[in-house]
Amino acid sequence: MAESAPTTGSFLGKFLVLRNASRELWLTFVVKFLGVAAYKVTTLTLVLWLSYDFGYGDQEALWLVAAWSLSMTVVTLLVGSLTDAIGLRRTFFLGVWICVIARAVMAFSTVRWLALAAGLFPLAVGEALGTPVLVAAVRHYSTTRQRSIAFSLFYTIMNLGFMVAAFVFDWVREGIGERGQLTLPLIRTDVSSYRTLLLVALGIEVAILPVLCLVRKGAAMTDEGLRITPETARGPGVGLLHSIWRTVHESVAATIRLFGGLLRQSGFYRLLAFLLLIAFLKLIFMQMDYVFPKFGIRELGEGAPVGRLVAINNILIVFLVPLVGALTQRFTAYQMVIVGGAISAVSVFVMALPTAWFQAAADSPPGQWIGHGYLGLTGAVHPWYVMITLFVVLLSVGEAFYSPRVYEYAASIAPKGQEASYSALSYVPFLLAKLLVGTVSGSLLAKYCPEEGVRRSGMMWLIVGLIAAVAPLGLFTLRRFIRVPEAGRDNDG
Repeated sequence: MAESAPTTGSFLGKFLVLRNASRELWLTFVVKFLGVAAYKVTTLTLVLWLSYDFGYGDQEALWLVAAWSLSMTVVTLLVGSLTDAIGLRRTFFLGVWICVIARAVMAFSTVRWLALAAGLFPLAVGEALGTPVLVAAVRHYSTTRQRSIAFSLFYTIMNLGFMVAAFVFDWVREGIGERGQLTLPLIRTDVSSYRTLLLVALGIEVAILPVLCLVRKGAAMTDEGLRITPETARGPGVGLLHSIWRTVHESVAATIRLFGGLLRQSGFYRLLAFLLLIAFLKLIFMQMDYVFPKFGIRELGEGAPVGRLVAINNILIVFLVPLVGALTQRFTAYQMVIVGGAISAVSVFVMALPTAWFQAAADSPPGQWIGHGYLGLTGAVHPWYVMITLFVVLLSVGEAFYSPRVYEYAASIAPKGQEASYSALSYVPFLLAKLLVGTVSGSLLAKYCPEEGVRRSGMMWLIVGLIAAVAPLGLFTLRRFIRVPEAGRDNDG
């Protein structure tokens, strides 16, 4: 007897719902992959570029990066409705063109103020324009049946983009040298290894433009099929710049009204306390993006494969998030955030232990495989490599438990009709973590892991671990005061 076609309830069927997906959905995935790859190359490079190309100290560089990252988050919160004013496709192009111009300025400018004013901070605006638009595009270009797997694939592609970027970060530094120079053909200009990385990010960003040209104007996917309708801006006859300005003004006013309404709800204050505690966990990821590259180069030497070490997280997350999600569905989001937060906080303390404790592990077959097989090292494997690998593995396990559930918790406790408002608050931890990385991490790096002199990096990681531990301890201790019943869950325990 012939086998029946897989139903959408089967494992294979969940993916086969995309077989009739619009080309715009697949193009969105390509744009996401390229966009996050360019972004990750940039974030891994920023502090090094600011320090070694412009002479900023550790604290100054991290303050600038924190300000840049904060401005990106703020703009992301304010431009969520921009697509209503100028259309999805136009917003795509606007964000990418801003990023292209900003990245070009960052790569070629040797003047501090120009690189920052016309490069770094405009890049924050361009990146912010792309973040909510890509999420909206997945919804816009998928049917109801396709949406769940489309967003899962979207998350997977994001991590694949991060992974590729981390490998590119190492590849460029190994090819040119940590402080090497590359002579560009045709224009005969020398650029440093860090400017070369910014050029690579520029090239990836430029590659997005022809992909966007394939997106059809006014395309939208409905449960009845693809529809093509004229894409018009809000307010016929109104210029593009005027539309953008009006939308930003309306977004600011809407945000003020949103928080005005939320301030009158008791659940808002509990959620805010919850998110304030989560910020201490997010500090670990800010540390990985902006502090870890300098730490790795200083402790392990120029050319150290810090990108491959970071990529361990992305490789594991691709597999762990769906697995952990399936195995822990019956537990409340709040419980899983405590468990995952505890694992993540504990992971940092591995970095505070004496390196001598891991020498035997570095000399063992697994340690040799990590060093020679995965990282491509030659000679002896330093214990730091084993410590960092264990840290990143534990951090990834913790992230798989808690990170997706933070957004679920915000949505599940929201009053009916206010799910979007409560979900928007999930950005709060990133805002606070970026403040922490600018104020705390810079001084810790300068004091305990300086470029020259005695380094006590374990102390830096110990302090970061203690800060991160505030989250699970606070969530557990204050659970009776800040926990809110979750819709559709058994809230006992």
